[in-house]
Amino acid sequence: MVAAPEDVPVEGDMIRLGQFLKLANVVDTGGEIKDLLASGDVLVNGEVDERRGRQLHPGDIVTVGGLRLRVAAA
Repeated sequence: MVAAPEDVPVEGDMIRLGQFLKLANVVDTGGEIKDLLASGDVLVNGEVDERRGRQLHPGDIVTVGGLRLRVAAA
């Protein structure tokens, strides 16, 4: 059974993937984001995405390792 995603509230109607990973405390620095994305371990809505500038909108699901995070309106 897949666990329900954890909501991460964001301001506005869009956030970039790199910013979202920092906001959700998945990574601390831009270098960590780059390495994590290059590893292919980040899924956006079930598909691997390596673009730190990928635009996310409320309802999008980001999966990193065992974490499932949903972009939520603040």
